[in-house]
Parts: sequence; C-alpha cells; structure tokens
Amino acid sequence: MPRKISMGLLLVAGFAAAFVCDTFNLADQYLAQIIMYIGINVILTVSLNLVNGYMGEFSVGHAAFMAVGAYAASFFSVSVFPQNPAFFPLSLFAGGICAAFLGFMIAVPAFRARDDYLAIITLALIMITKSVLENLPWFGGPQGYHGIQKYTNLSGVYLCTIASIMVIRNIVYSNFGRGIIAVRDDEVAANLVSVDTKQVKILAFVISSFFAGIAGGLFAHLIQFINPRTFSILKSTDILLMLYLGGSGTIIGSILGAAIWTVLIEALRFLGIWRFVFAPVALVMLMIYRPLGIMGGREWRLFIPKENDHGRKK
Repeated sequence: MPRKISMGLLLVAGFAAAFVCDTFNLADQYLAQIIMYIGINVILTVSLNLVNGYMGEFSVGHAAFMAVGAYAASFFSVSVFPQNPAFFPLSLFAGGICAAFLGFMIAVPAFRARDDYLAIITLALIMITKSVLENLPWFGGPQGYHGIQKYTNLSGVYLCTIASIMVIRNIVYSNFGRGIIAVRDDEVAANLVSVDTKQVKILAFVISSFFAGIAGGLFAHLIQFINPRTFSILKSTDILLMLYLGGSGTIIGSILGAAIWTVLIEALRFLGIWRFVFAPVALVMLMIYRPLGIMGGREWRLFIPKENDHGRKK
C-alpha cells in the first residue's frame, strides 16, 4: 500500500478513535488528560525544533509565546465569545496570532545580533512577559485568570497536533525549509547563494511562535486556570529538555521526546517537588552520554517525502 494512503488511513483512524472517546466518554479521564498533555507538548516541541533544531538558533523563550497564546485565547473565549464553544477554534487561532505577533516583534531586533544573543533576548522576554501579566488586573494579575471553560478535548488536541506536525514537516522539506537548514549549516554561504537569511529567520521564528500560542490556548482550556508563574523559565526548560531528549533536527525525535518526558514526569509524581530536580540532572546526563538525543538526527521514513528518500523521485 502506498505510504500516503497508509498514513491517511492511520490519521483518519486516530481521529475517529478520539472523536468516539469524546462523544461517548469512553476514555478514563486521567488517561485522556495525560494523552492531551502529550499532544500539547508535541506541538511545543515540534514548533521549537523549527528554530533550535532545523535553523540552528537557540531560543529559550517558548514559554512566553505559550503564555501569550494561553491568555489571548482565554480572553477571547471568556470575554468576546462567552460560553460559546463553537467559537473556541477562533479563540485558539487568535491566541496563535497574538503569539506570532509577539514573535515578530522580538525576531526583528533579535536577529540583528549573532551568536548567543537570541538566548539572552528570549530569556529576558520570559521575565518581561511574566511581569507584565502579573501587573495586568483585567487578566487577574498574580492571582491568575479564572472563568475558563474546558473546551479542550481529545479530538481537538489530536487535530491540532497532527496539523502542527504536518505544517512543520512540509515547511522543512520545502524550498523555504532548505533555506532554514542552509542558515544552520553556514549563514554566510546561504547569503552568497541568494538566501534571504534575515527573512528566513524571522518567518521561521514567527511560525514557531504561532504554534506555541496554539499549544498555550489548548493548555489553558484544559486545566481551566492559568497564572503567570505557570509560564516561567522552568516551562521553557521542560520544552528544551523534550526537544534534546528526542533529538533536535528530527520531527519523530520531538514526538518521542515530548511523549517520554510527559509520561516520565507523571510517573515520578510520587517524588513531589523532587521530580523537578530530576529534569536538570537528566539533561546533563543526556548531553554527556547521548548528545544527539534518542533519534540521533535520524528521521522516521514516513515523514520524508519520496523525492527526498534516497534520492528517488515520485
């Protein structure tokens, strides 16, 4: 059976299973919540991979874009479209757009600098975003944002996760994606062969921010309460750990890293606060013994277009 048909059937079957579980409440609520956390983390990790993995930059500010998406989507669903789940996709999209706009505002000045300055700028962005949210009374200030309905469900997370994976995959294997990888390999050489590196970096950063905002909106409407402390540097550290656990520069690595880390943190819940000590230790051990992550830069064959698969053409 051709790969496209088999993949299509698999995706349809997955959505049907999620839809049936939502409609007839078949899945255990605890298990369903863990699966939704995995989906949200996959969106965050795959989107960050576009910048940190494929483009070779180092951003630590993904939690800030997630926060903007979460607060913007919550504001739209609570204040603009109150008690109307039919408009939830629109609220979610609005959250993604707000996060993308913030990404654009940061990318324009940030990519004028080189080397590790993006990490410093995005680290500052997390602190600024957290401080701003804590001082906005109409968003609840430090007490957090209340009144959010639980609109996030299995089928919605499934669709958003698959959409983010497919969009990032198509970008990576497009001409634009080749420009992104060229920036990672040698930015000077990319400029010499007519790649508009500044435009490529800004657009990739904006796309990454958009999907982080989508993940934030899903997260907010799953737990039904958000506050600025949720989106601290620790959240960005979790996303970075998931990315490098699975392996940067590979989509299947992002999926595996997000799934393994989400399940592992939940399994270690009995340790209490000490489970968060495990995160930095695990990251150090990973960098020492498996610096390329679980996948080691390898990609799942189903994610590779035929024309890129061993040089064969369609």
